Amino acid sequence: MVRAVLFDAAGTLIHLREPVGETYARYAREHGLTVAPSALQAAFPRALRAMPPMVFPARAGAERLEAERGWWRAVVRSVFDAAGASGDRFADFEACFERLFAHYAEAAAWRRAAGAIELLASLRGHGVRTGVVSNFDHRLPALLAGLELAPLLETVVLPADAGAAKPDPRIFALALARLGVSADEAVYVGDDADDDIAGAQRAGLRALDVAAVADLRSIERLLEP
Repeated sequence: MVRAVLFDAAGTLIHLREPVGETYARYAREHGLTVAPSALQAAFPRALRAMPPMVFPARAGAERLEAERGWWRAVVRSVFDAAGASGDRFADFEACFERLFAHYAEAAAWRRAAGAIELLASLRGHGVRTGVVSNFDHRLPALLAGLELAPLLETVVLPADAGAAKPDPRIFALALARLGVSADEAVYVGDDADDDIAGAQRAGLRALDVAAVADLRSIERLLEP
């Protein structure tokens, strides 16, 4: 029996309204640099994969928030470097990064996945617990609130909460503990083969790839035994 359904955030419950490469290029252009959106788009996933987990166990409060910002600064710097926009070519990088970081903190930069509200409302109506397990940072709860998803989610677990990031089983375990369910009673829905699908399975949850459904409303039929 499924008692809880947990979700990844970016790429599953929420999506960017504009491709990363387009956004980065637009902000760079406003700061005096012209760079191809396609080069930035190609560099972004490589930069993410090269980064260590966003986990800072020795830091708390404002210090942790600054560490998360620094993590993203390194990602953005790597993206522009890989696209050939490094050094003197991008003298105003810091100002551009600050604007990008603020941009992605705004709900207007994101959209709900098709069927997200309907699925979450239906699950809650049937007594199924719901939550998010994400490798995002401290900006996520406000984003979910701004997209009107927060009232339908009982918990949001981030690396800062668990001291671990997906695919580490500890981040899934914390979500299960908060909801009071066991791993064999829970399903995880995500889009990343390693962090989401394999990670959830190693933690003992059943995992569903969101790519297997046309929209999130279709998830419910996959929950049937």
